[in-house]
Amino acid sequence: MSAAHRTFLLPGEQVEFEKTITAADVDMFAKITGDYDPVHVDGAYAAKTAFGRRIAHGALVMGLLSAASATISRWSVERGAAGTPVSAGYDRIRFVRPVFIGGTLTARYVVEEVDDAAGRTRSRLEITNQDSAVCLVGTHILAWVVA
Repeated sequence: MSAAHRTFLLPGEQVEFEKTITAADVDMFAKITGDYDPVHVDGAYAAKTAFGRRIAHGALVMGLLSAASATISRWSVERGAAGTPVSAGYDRIRFVRPVFIGGTLTARYVVEEVDDAAGRTRSRLEITNQDSAVCLVGTHILAWVVA
């Protein structure tokens, strides 16, 4: 197979995933991870903080990018890519603003660079809230593992 046909993705391709963050999401994330910081799970405590109310865990917010990257991965496989696309890492993740319970988030994943010879892509990540305010930015590296 030629290097030009490894990922079957092109720069500029993008996907979005939208989700409203609920109290149940935050509570379940705390249960799964063991992160019971009161700013996430205790409304009375959170009301006394600079945020004024409970905020979602940063890792929960970042987790929405998994749905977006999975869609990109599926596109690649459906188009005939060799190997299995897997996350090789997230770089320069920045939590720009808090996410509150009830906020509707849009995770945007944009392929920026394709290196078919190495079987890798680099993509720009962004999560915005219902007011189009940026909450998270970063970069994702997707790699194709060939047996």
